[in-house]
Amino acid sequence: MRRLVIIGVATLALAGCVKPSGGPGPGKPIPIEGDSIRYETGPCFGRCPIYSVTVRPDGTGVFEGRRFTAVTGERAFKLSRAEYDAFAAKLAPWRPESGEVRYAPGEKNCPQVATDLPSVDVTWTRAIGDSQHLYVYYGCVMQNQAIKQALGEAADGLPIQDLIGERP
Repeated sequence: MRRLVIIGVATLALAGCVKPSGGPGPGKPIPIEGDSIRYETGPCFGRCPIYSVTVRPDGTGVFEGRRFTAVTGERAFKLSRAEYDAFAAKLAPWRPESGEVRYAPGEKNCPQVATDLPSVDVTWTRAIGDSQHLYVYYGCVMQNQAIKQALGEAADGLPIQDLIGERP
């Protein structure tokens, strides 16, 4: 009996590690339990909401309001797998193959810079231990509307709009 219980628990634990068919497509990592995406906004000159949100494919999320948000501090929330997948898909074209990509003042990806604009900092962490990181200061990508739009709209599909509140 004890052996059956152990086998059953192990089977349940492993079942959560594999996404059912209909995965993200060729060359894209398949999300597994323990993966996460952390999305963090940075300050601007004005009242830009400053917050971070971490979401996981199991439907758990944590919002942390810092400044100019309707809620300050940490709040746990739930999201559907479809919401997680849409969020991940919006960010996927900008996910580095490995390591880190930065668009920041003084770095090679930012030859000219406008001041007083917000930033977005995204970290993809995999349960198997690797991670990718993207930092984008909007003053560095003034002409790149695609990245600004994708990063700016990514969190719109998450159930956190009441926590963020009104945006300027």
